[in-house]
Amino acid sequence: MTGTLRAGDVILLSTAASVQFRTPIVVRVIRELPDRHTYDGWLWLDAYELNPKGEAIARRELFVMRAGVRIQALSPRRATATRRPAPSRRTGPVRVG
Repeated sequence: MTGTLRAGDVILLSTAASVQFRTPIVVRVIRELPDRHTYDGWLWLDAYELNPKGEAIARRELFVMRAGVRIQALSPRRATATRRPAPSRRTGPVRVG
């Protein structure tokens, strides 16, 4: 994974992200914690652990390897921000009344 994680992104964490995730978990990102010093390629996350229904069951601070993070779904804000509205086909002045 490259780039910054954003609030609302849903990610899978397994042993690829850290040995602590022998049993993989799914979390929804609250934010990255950039003010914490880490090793190159690692990051701190503030996130909610999700149950199989997608409900938050615990808030966690996690230390993970960026390359091991697997994105499951982008935040709704990010998904709509990447779509651009179709250009208007209207030509000429708009009549009112």
